[in-house]
Amino acid sequence: MTAIKRALISVSDKKGIVKFAGALIDAGIEIISTGGTFSELKNANIDVQDVSSVTSFPEILDGRVKTLHPKIHGGLLNIRSNKDHQKTINEQKIENIDLLVVNLYPFEKKIESDSDYKTCIENIDIGGPAMIRAAAKNHESVGVIVDPDDYDEIINEINNNNLSLKKDTLKRLALKAFARTAAYDSIISNWLSDELSIPLDKYRSIGGIEHQNLRYGENPHQKAKFYNDGSNVCGLITADQIQGKELSYNNINDTNAAFELVSEFDPNLEPAVAIIKHANPCGVAIGNSLKSAYQKALRCDSVSAFGGIIALNKELDSETAKEISEIFTEVIIAPSISDESKNILSKKKNLRILVTGGLADPEKSGVMIKSVVGGFLAQTKDNIIIDKENLKVVTERQPSEQELNDLLFAFKVAKHVKSNAIVYAKDGSTVGIGAGQMNRLDSSRIAARKSDDAAKMIDLEEPLAIGSVVASDAFFPFADGLMAAADAGVTAIIQPGGSIRDDEVIEAANNADLAMLFTGIRHFNH
Repeated sequence: MTAIKRALISVSDKKGIVKFAGALIDAGIEIISTGGTFSELKNANIDVQDVSSVTSFPEILDGRVKTLHPKIHGGLLNIRSNKDHQKTINEQKIENIDLLVVNLYPFEKKIESDSDYKTCIENIDIGGPAMIRAAAKNHESVGVIVDPDDYDEIINEINNNNLSLKKDTLKRLALKAFARTAAYDSIISNWLSDELSIPLDKYRSIGGIEHQNLRYGENPHQKAKFYNDGSNVCGLITADQIQGKELSYNNINDTNAAFELVSEFDPNLEPAVAIIKHANPCGVAIGNSLKSAYQKALRCDSVSAFGGIIALNKELDSETAKEISEIFTEVIIAPSISDESKNILSKKKNLRILVTGGLADPEKSGVMIKSVVGGFLAQTKDNIIIDKENLKVVTERQPSEQELNDLLFAFKVAKHVKSNAIVYAKDGSTVGIGAGQMNRLDSSRIAARKSDDAAKMIDLEEPLAIGSVVASDAFFPFADGLMAAADAGVTAIIQPGGSIRDDEVIEAANNADLAMLFTGIRHFNH
């Protein structure tokens, strides 16, 4: 047990601080404080001592220096059982600080509000992290609180344990403290990385603040949380959930995949809908209306779409909402939703509806992280957009304008399909998707079979792939994958190219009278 006799309070977030400080005073604990916190407590008639009277040194440099002083850090860092330490602090007239209550300058909020560079820099806390780390290092003797949510628990323990904190409590508080400063520094570091366009330097930090505690992870035996990394990009982290159950780990993963995919399509040019299951698209389409786009996307694989995630690139209107309400859906995510649509979908109590206020920027830079045993992999986001100027026709036959549009559409979708990825598309809609296979030939066959199944669902005599185009996320290593697509009825192909057997594949395309385009860009998505 560590006795708490003297506390230092310096908080940016004043939530609950007056009540907490009052409880400390009632318990007989002395309080020293700084700047705005001192004024807040003084105005609340709480007996508090200004830190400058302790250090005998004023705040200087516009508040940049106020707690960086030996009388503060000596009070936090001295080992109470060390005779030499105790001799020194007695000689220097340094008093112990047993409890530190600090939360940091709101750097995250400044970058969220797109503050200018100078404002962000001024909101990088120095004294706060220094004190937190000092107190956390000396946690056998000092309690450190960085989270207002801990105030009540700590007061209760102090009052119930003769003004003392338990060793386990001190250790747990230290853990949270170091995690907080690490996350804070990570957010600053990553912001500077963006500012300097240096996404992957020698040191790469990962930090975040809990956004949502999840019931479990991918499976019930796995623990999970959803963290905010402070980047403030439009998506699930900024979305408002207007109805439905709490999102699960799998919901979040799949919904993000759907949102990123549908954000590839400009709402000013065409309504777009993506239906996702297990992070892979069941169907994607553009249309003259959101309703028609949804109907086309659903047609691609209506069986897999059951219990899926639906993402839209425009406001969810009532006609589309009525269509969606006909089948079981886990999540809908859209930039906005009409009041009439809300009323229609309100009958689906468990349906989760997320409103983002906008779309993701598919060209925005970013870093993707994947953990591996003993470390993690980091790579820049796949944010390349392929347009007509990037394409090279390598066959004798040129694609028609409609084929060209469908090829570009299919390649956008393939970027978001797990490799090996094959996407059949026709008239701005996927008609067959093959994903995640160990070889490209199997992906091609699966996509063709799904096109056949989809046709049978709507009583068509021939597969939807007849007359379609096909996109491959990587090159065809052999002509067999291409010929499987030709057998399925495609008329044109888009792929990166780059195989040592490109000539064989081109020859096979020419022999089948197919148009084939190379992008020069691969979109592996493992």
